[in-house]
Amino acid sequence: MKKLIIRVAIVAVVLVVVAVILGAIFLDSIVKKGVETAGPQITKTTLKLDGVSLSIMSGSGAIKGFVLGNPEGFKSQSSVKVNQVDVGVKPMSVLGDKVHVTHVRVIEPEITFEITGINVRANNLSKILENVQSVAGPAEATAKTEPKPAGPARKLQVDDFVLSRAKVTVISSSMAGRTANVTIPDIHFANLGTGPDGITAAELTKKVLDEVVPAVIVAAQNAVGDLSKGATEMLKATKGNPTNNLDNATKSITNLFKK
Repeated sequence: MKKLIIRVAIVAVVLVVVAVILGAIFLDSIVKKGVETAGPQITKTTLKLDGVSLSIMSGSGAIKGFVLGNPEGFKSQSSVKVNQVDVGVKPMSVLGDKVHVTHVRVIEPEITFEITGINVRANNLSKILENVQSVAGPAEATAKTEPKPAGPARKLQVDDFVLSRAKVTVISSSMAGRTANVTIPDIHFANLGTGPDGITAAELTKKVLDEVVPAVIVAAQNAVGDLSKGATEMLKATKGNPTNNLDNATKSITNLFKK
């Protein structure tokens, strides 16, 4: 009997070691595949990662080479690019129904804000937000108009989320490919999905975009306002010569939108 107990104990230890080794090997690919599968379903754009590095022991890691594409009808190559997103998770929660994320730190994301036409609100980020809202809510409208998914949505708990030092490039189809660079305030959320129901990836994405999109629109409107002011002042300074007016106004606009 004693020998049997010892053998069972040895087998149990071996199984634990194997589980740890397999987890270390496959945890990164599990997370990467999960993000690249769920992301496009939420944003209705492409989403690619260069890789995921996550320690099964500490739960700390990083998402590298995050690139979110654009909806159809927009020409810029991406809407959001981040070299590295630092993350922390409770490792074993990745295999459960609710992933416990201790922190997400999105530092210096490169955001492209592409405007179609002259209306600043006709842009790629607003379209992505619209796509996300069709998945995440509002809950009442979704319940009435959308069929329920076949299976339960994977839930999250995010203790701390930070997006800081965003670099926003404004592109307008009416400005012949010229760009303007603007900034937005840092974004910080804490204790998301701490209840038993958690928060879905779509709801988290919507929450972030609900902050990002209005901030970018305000910054872009200010940039466009500065552009118009500069062009008006140049026209006043050169009045009396229509040809010079047109040439100088064009130069003024070009200078304001140089990279």
